[in-house]
Amino acid sequence: MEMAFLLFEQIAQLFLCILLGWLLVRFRLLEPEDSRVLSVVCLYLVVPCVIVPAFQIEHTPELIDGLLLALGAAVGIHVFLFAAVALIQRPLRLTPVEQASVIYSNSGNLIIPLVTSVLGQEWIIFGTMFQLVQLFPMWTHGRIILSEDRRLSWKAIFLNVNILSVFAGALLFLTNASLPAVLTGTMESIGAMIGPMSMFVAGMLMGGQDLPAILRIRSIWKVVFLRLIAMPLVILCVLKYSGLADLAPNGDSILLVSLLCSCAPAASTVTQMAQVYGHEGDYASAINVASTLLCIVTMPLMVLLYQL
Repeated sequence: MEMAFLLFEQIAQLFLCILLGWLLVRFRLLEPEDSRVLSVVCLYLVVPCVIVPAFQIEHTPELIDGLLLALGAAVGIHVFLFAAVALIQRPLRLTPVEQASVIYSNSGNLIIPLVTSVLGQEWIIFGTMFQLVQLFPMWTHGRIILSEDRRLSWKAIFLNVNILSVFAGALLFLTNASLPAVLTGTMESIGAMIGPMSMFVAGMLMGGQDLPAILRIRSIWKVVFLRLIAMPLVILCVLKYSGLADLAPNGDSILLVSLLCSCAPAASTVTQMAQVYGHEGDYASAINVASTLLCIVTMPLMVLLYQL
């Protein structure tokens, strides 16, 4: 229960950063488009500086077991999400944007600072397993349903900066290579910016939107309920009662990281894809905004239920 309150506190801090970003735009000090600069810095500099040092830990059999558990949990969660959406797609009349928003979560920019604050930087490595599994279907299945173009973009997958960072960190981990202390310290200092910076970007984007109008869109609540409550509840029950935690030391905490990744808001990448391919970009952005605003309540609730 203590961890749930700590998570709520950390999410509240990040949401204050969203508020500050929103105020910068509302007071016309910046434009929503200016957030692109921060997005580029965050994506291509800050995120790699978080992921790579996370792999600078001792190579032990217990850690390997933990990584395999995190990887297996991530695969199982995505299989469930795909199967569940396939079953409810027609009865609930889910559009491609709604399907993608339910399946793919913002397990990067939001979860990394939360995991760092609540559990510690050494736990980020388990969250990268979720990102690794999600990235492949997002750039294949997600791109196909949003663009209606069935050609696979392998370049977009393997040249994605998150994947490259994971591969670089994994290579250092497997070879037991250690980065110089000055380089590690620099990367950790830069990586500490990921929480505030990513939230400033979200706030600046929200500053250009009519939030009351967004919250009045009825269909959004259907998607938000599925993304933040319905799907996470099923995943929570499986992770909690299946006995998977016994497969690795600290299995409960490892699966908690997986749960956090699965109950995060809709992925911002879905919004970006929808805008690029001209497929309900504004609606995808509205879903992202609404789910981000409401996760301050739903995520601590899921953690509380997991720990009861």
